[in-house]
Amino acid sequence: MRELLKRFLKDPQFENHILFLKSIPLFQDLNEKELGRLFQCLYARVYEQEETLFSEGDAGRALFIVESGRIELFKKDSQEPRQKLTILKSGDFFGEMAILEELPRSASAMALEQSRIYLLYKNKLDSLLVDSPRIGVAILTRMSQLLSSRLRTTSEKLMHHARNTAA
Repeated sequence: MRELLKRFLKDPQFENHILFLKSIPLFQDLNEKELGRLFQCLYARVYEQEETLFSEGDAGRALFIVESGRIELFKKDSQEPRQKLTILKSGDFFGEMAILEELPRSASAMALEQSRIYLLYKNKLDSLLVDSPRIGVAILTRMSQLLSSRLRTTSEKLMHHARNTAA
């Protein structure tokens, strides 16, 4: 009975946000209460079609999480105006290197359509590490695992490309 009353009184919109966060690999080790605490640290923003989220070389201070829409990551090149790296959609995240180290962005990001994005600023993650260390450590642990996996994949692609080029 108590559980039924608790579910009835919960905000359905808040529950949808928690379910969304739970679906993101970066936050898979967090429980519902921790996801609620994390959600309080996120800043939601809507970007319009062709709006720039950030440009290559900008100071990086936040991790971006795509709730809806599509975001293109690209590099500017002297020979080509835009070299597409990838297109991100709902549930994808990017900018994780900026949250680890405040170095200039290595690429640019632009909304291909109206997109709702959550931002986790580095100072908010730093606050989580102090106020809720389990949440901060869980996020950083998953982030390092995901970055390691991406680096391994990139290394394999480079080795494959080098073998094909040498042949």
